[in-house]
Amino acid sequence: MAASSKFVGAASALAISAALVSSGAIVTTVAAVSAAQAATVSRIEVRGNTRVDSQTVRDNLGITPGKPFTNADIDAATKRLFNTGLFGDVRISQSGGTLIVQVSEHQVVNQVIFQGNKKIKDPQLQNTVQLKPRAAFDQTTLEADTEAVRAAYRNIGRSDATVTSRTMDLGEGRVNVVFDINEGDRTKIANINFVGNQAFGDRRLKDVISTKRSNPLSWLTRNDVYSEDRLRADEETLRRFYYNRGYADFRVVSSTADLDPATNDYTITITVEEGEKYKFGGVTIESSVEGVDTSQLNGLVETREGDTYSAKEVEDSIIKVSEKVAGQGYAFAKVEPRGDRNFENHTISVVYAIDQGPRAYVERIEIRGNEKTRDFVIRREFDVSEGDAFNQVLIQRAKRRLENLNFFQTVNISTAPGSQPDQVILVVDVIEKSTGEFSIGGGYTTGGETPGPTVEGSITERNFLGRGQYVRLAAGGGLDNNRSYSLSFTEPYFLGQRISAGFDIYKRQSGVSDKYETDLTGGTIRFGLPITEALTASIAYNLTQEEYDIDDEAKLPNGEPDPTEISQAYIDASEESPWIKSSISWGLTYNTIDDTKNPHDGLFGKFFQEYAGIGGDANFLKTTFKGQYYKTLSEEMDIVGLIGVGAGHISGFGDEDLRVFDLFKNNTEMIRGFKYAGIGPRDLTVEDSKGSFLGGTTYFSASTEAQFPMPVIPESLGIRGAFFADAATLYGNDLPEASNTDMEWRASVGASIMWASPFGPLRFDYAQPVVKEEGDQVQNFNFGISSKF
Repeated sequence: MAASSKFVGAASALAISAALVSSGAIVTTVAAVSAAQAATVSRIEVRGNTRVDSQTVRDNLGITPGKPFTNADIDAATKRLFNTGLFGDVRISQSGGTLIVQVSEHQVVNQVIFQGNKKIKDPQLQNTVQLKPRAAFDQTTLEADTEAVRAAYRNIGRSDATVTSRTMDLGEGRVNVVFDINEGDRTKIANINFVGNQAFGDRRLKDVISTKRSNPLSWLTRNDVYSEDRLRADEETLRRFYYNRGYADFRVVSSTADLDPATNDYTITITVEEGEKYKFGGVTIESSVEGVDTSQLNGLVETREGDTYSAKEVEDSIIKVSEKVAGQGYAFAKVEPRGDRNFENHTISVVYAIDQGPRAYVERIEIRGNEKTRDFVIRREFDVSEGDAFNQVLIQRAKRRLENLNFFQTVNISTAPGSQPDQVILVVDVIEKSTGEFSIGGGYTTGGETPGPTVEGSITERNFLGRGQYVRLAAGGGLDNNRSYSLSFTEPYFLGQRISAGFDIYKRQSGVSDKYETDLTGGTIRFGLPITEALTASIAYNLTQEEYDIDDEAKLPNGEPDPTEISQAYIDASEESPWIKSSISWGLTYNTIDDTKNPHDGLFGKFFQEYAGIGGDANFLKTTFKGQYYKTLSEEMDIVGLIGVGAGHISGFGDEDLRVFDLFKNNTEMIRGFKYAGIGPRDLTVEDSKGSFLGGTTYFSASTEAQFPMPVIPESLGIRGAFFADAATLYGNDLPEASNTDMEWRASVGASIMWASPFGPLRFDYAQPVVKEEGDQVQNFNFGISSKF
């Protein structure tokens, strides 16, 4: 019992002592805190710094010896030192009258080294990572850079590439950063499958999206690289494709990409729900804004009752009506479509409602992400500026314009509240992409002025110096002394207006068959003015020196031209050369083609005139017209119909007769199945029919064509077939040597293979003349570069 009492007494004494000690500690702590809240020091000591000057540290503290400071001042000083990016650790403490600042400096990057990389070169990877030589090293940044390098390899189809990073300590606070890369094998896309599609076949939908199946030429096109961002973009492309063809209820249920580790191939599966096909029902315009006359707006609406529903036509109608209403002084009026679906007869009635929108103004436009492109290049695509009324329709149109520049991978425009309730800040986020390219290409053509193999090298920059200007320098050559050199420059916004201005300088030397050679040196100054989204006007001044020389094959042993080998018209023209042609040209171009690379629907028309006679040796007025109409004949089978027409006429002025080189000569764009300059007026006195065709003053041409996908051949190769029928006449010639100048029609039928190759659009034609004249020169096969527009 006594022992127990002693134990209890001892425990009680210990508890009381502990309480007293604790109370003392608390009192001491409180006193220390109170002291820190109103402390002063006589000096500041910096420890741990080797490269950063101590005074630099003191300057960033905000604490001065002899003046009181608080815990909040210490916290602020610590944050300021961290924010300099110079230190990995900062600790501030007080010892008597001294404030001790203990810092741990970041190591400095000496070099960034990439090892094991072949497919992506060092300069490209250096642009990918954030760590740079002479910059502070940071472990978090290193981890982010490692992932960025992995992403760069995923973007070129090497998803199994492995990237590890490490540092090499060089002493004195310097390190080398090393990325060890195992590039692995290139992943491919084995199959693209669609589930749920009934209206359009798999082949048609594969043609719509940008992701393609792998083929032997995919290493050039790089369109078989799986990317989640590209797949999301393809989903949006499919939506717009269906929405513009009547399927307003269409949706992408899912899209997946499954990688087979054994073959390193992706299989992409896109599941869709098409819904019903709709037509437009009633289309009306209503307005709650006083003063707006809706009867004046009906002509601006592109949607028509009974037509297949199209989201694009609705969007275009909204833009046109919005611009008209805003131009009438109703800056805050907004146009919104209201659709009323009729599920029984599958129609959508559209009401374009014009209401008074909120009074909001654009306070400013913030542009982010443009490291190369100047701000003004982006701003000029907006039809609104700071202080203007906010208009969502015009903002969306600016977004489409920026995307069409082809300067950016992505363009995103968002809004943020301004400084006042009626102010809006437009935030434009862009991700730039490469706009320059160096290319070397070759080709072969069987017709035209320069038949045979050719090679060309060019340097192109679409966004020169970030100013949105286009520059191209090219040089090429081929057989028979064929040479070409050119320099082109285009400023798309001349004097700050939406008017393009540019110039072309060129020199072209060519041998036409084995009869004569041409040497053209000249230049053009040109201007273009968009009148509407589809209609563009152009005007240019052209100055050319033309020199012609008879080839040795068409000369007598004494060196004189042989009139039995080549027409006297060519001999006279060559003896009188060089010629100077000074002319002005103007034209109108109308283009609603849906896709210039693979057209399915739309109209293209070009009217062009050239007047020569502003000085120089040529005096003529040349007029040409070309029109093409594309129409999808079968969406399911992807059959496209084409009707094309062309015409031209040239007439002379003054005392000078037309030169033989000014006249029209037939080519494959006029009619297939005949040699270049193989029909029309000719000189019958020439024994050899080669070179005897002189050309004509007038031509008319027409063509019909049905284009279709080639069976069996993978659609990813971009090969299509066609059947065609051509008809043309070339006539009229006042030269004394000319015969067969009457209007006579020729016609041909044939088949084609078209290839959207990585080297440009190529075309192989086989044509059989079914209507021809005696003496016409036939050429059944033709192969060369295809120019649609």
